[in-house]
Amino acid sequence: SRKANGVLWLTPPAEQANPNQEALIISAGVHGNETAPIEVLNMLVSELFSGEWSLACPLLLVLGNPPAMVAGERFLDVNMNRLFNGAHGKPEYSGLAEGRRARFLEEMCRQFAMAHQGLALNHYDLHTAIRPSKRERFALYPYVEGRSVPAGQCAFLLEAEVETLLLQHKESTVFSSFTASTLKAESFTIELGKVEPFGRNDLRRFQGIERALRRRFRGEAAPAVQPPFDHLTVFEVVHEVLNTGPSFRFHVPDDVANFTEYQPGTVIWEDDQDDYRVGTAPEAVVFPNRAVPVGQRVGLMIRAREVYRAGSV
Repeated sequence: SRKANGVLWLTPPAEQANPNQEALIISAGVHGNETAPIEVLNMLVSELFSGEWSLACPLLLVLGNPPAMVAGERFLDVNMNRLFNGAHGKPEYSGLAEGRRARFLEEMCRQFAMAHQGLALNHYDLHTAIRPSKRERFALYPYVEGRSVPAGQCAFLLEAEVETLLLQHKESTVFSSFTASTLKAESFTIELGKVEPFGRNDLRRFQGIERALRRRFRGEAAPAVQPPFDHLTVFEVVHEVLNTGPSFRFHVPDDVANFTEYQPGTVIWEDDQDDYRVGTAPEAVVFPNRAVPVGQRVGLMIRAREVYRAGSV
């Protein structure tokens, strides 16, 4: 049933088998201009509603920020993917439309999780990026203390042609962190390529996620992992760059691609008291943004930790 603009809660008939014993939350459009995942979900829903296949598992489909989607903007007032895990309750956000929407989406996810407590809960929050990336498709695994990534989730990412996974180092205010920490879901933020306007996406570049989601929706078994998508490079955060104040200098260009690598000894930032140099092994930068207030994150330095190969956990 349609719960609100951009929220669709689908429950299969009671007699329908759910072979994977799971319930799925799939979200897109938390940033309104990230259109390709929205088009992929629209296509899958059209197939379902036209009877091309049957849904096997409970499914909550979320289009995060419909007003921003209509406007073709990332957001209207404030970045909605900084408003979850209760951040929407801060006085500066609670009166804004995006703050109210984040609170509503949290409540919908809570209700969905409560309704399907016996099933494995999974959340995939789908995005595309403005910034270029040395690794086109990558996933972020929210930090939950004591938890490691299940092999089945690694295999799903490879099935979706996502070859890179970044392990987050602390809880955050993004949508997937809320579902992971509060609802105990296996959650991922998945970056699938480049931002384009509606109608301008080359959807052939998104066939991996389209096929993988369709297979999950239908309750089918996971396929054997095939080359070239047979290994997942897992990165971990080694340093969080923060704006330390007026003397802070960030030595990464504004237009640098995510996953750009820096050699040992390279100075990444400095101020009048301190600096940070790359350690004994190369490190890469992700999410660089010098235009943040004092105390906020300017970027993350990461390092490849391991390579997961399908079939060899």
